[in-house]
Amino acid sequence: MRTIKELSRRALDQIRPYEPGKPIEEVKAEYGLTRIIKLASNENPLGPSPKAVAAISQALGELHLYPDANSTALKADLAARFNLSTDQIAVGNGSDELIKRLAETFLTAEDEIVVAKPTFSEYRFAAQLMGATTREVPCRDGLHDLAGMREAIGPKTKMVFICNPNNPTGTYVPGELIADFISQLPRDLLVIFDEAYAEYVTASDYASGLSLLPEYPNVVVLRTFSKIYGLAALRIGYAMASPEIIGLLEKAREPFNVNRLAQIAARAALSDTEFLERSRQSNNAGIEQLLAGFARFDWEPVPTQTNFILVDTKRDARELFKQLLAQGVIIRPADIFGLPTYIRVTVGTEEENALFLQAVAKILADQE
Repeated sequence: MRTIKELSRRALDQIRPYEPGKPIEEVKAEYGLTRIIKLASNENPLGPSPKAVAAISQALGELHLYPDANSTALKADLAARFNLSTDQIAVGNGSDELIKRLAETFLTAEDEIVVAKPTFSEYRFAAQLMGATTREVPCRDGLHDLAGMREAIGPKTKMVFICNPNNPTGTYVPGELIADFISQLPRDLLVIFDEAYAEYVTASDYASGLSLLPEYPNVVVLRTFSKIYGLAALRIGYAMASPEIIGLLEKAREPFNVNRLAQIAARAALSDTEFLERSRQSNNAGIEQLLAGFARFDWEPVPTQTNFILVDTKRDARELFKQLLAQGVIIRPADIFGLPTYIRVTVGTEEENALFLQAVAKILADQE
């Protein structure tokens, strides 16, 4: 008789599930603390859009109703925002679901994907679920090595993922380099731009993959409401691509994949331009505050275009992570990305950033 493990797909043996940041409740219980500062998961420290909260409150009496399976109203809002047609948009249970759906739609065990290293782990995860191979190209000075990625593309390559700005490095690829890169790729290769942090970018030479859609029907752009819009708990993201690609993705969509409150909140958040601008200003000020603190510690940060900073602490990051937990501060040790002396710190409020820096200063002083 076959065991349960033997019934599962052999490819699952190699899969490493996503490792989320440590939950606030767990740290409270473990260390007996009442207040926790979480700077680990790149959430918006200002919370959700007030318009989204108000819209959800009004809809709570409708929880007995199934959501719109096609996210019709939200698609219309997104189409108007980005000057697209509604058949160029797919909505998912977070952009994670859309990454997985791309793999389910287009990948087989005979295929390969090309990604940077380090980058968002869900690309590899989705490929492994389908038995496909992931070819990783190390970043150069924290940046995507586009020349190396182009060289890594072979006859079995089906997809190339470009996280722009990149998680966990916070770096970005300028628009001019992106345009040159894609012009040299085969047109039967899917090029997926994950732009989860695009709304935080301040660099003048950044260009969204959206600008490529009219010329390149093989381009897919992913965005999310989890970051600057502050709706991480509701899990809602979206993909923009050619009608042909979107049509295929919709065939693989589960029924009612995006809940009713998420759709309502996303529509409201999309219209809240005041909250969006306030979030940007808060993030920019927070980056300056953290960089000043890192300079005092002689830490070396990677330049960022996101709401987090990857920084070399020049010490064991996992040990520092544990020491900060004991003081009620959760950050992300970057050893999981192959960077044993780096940590990734989400930009918090002014108070949260100050308390984090104070906690670090105390740890360093105690070690002298």
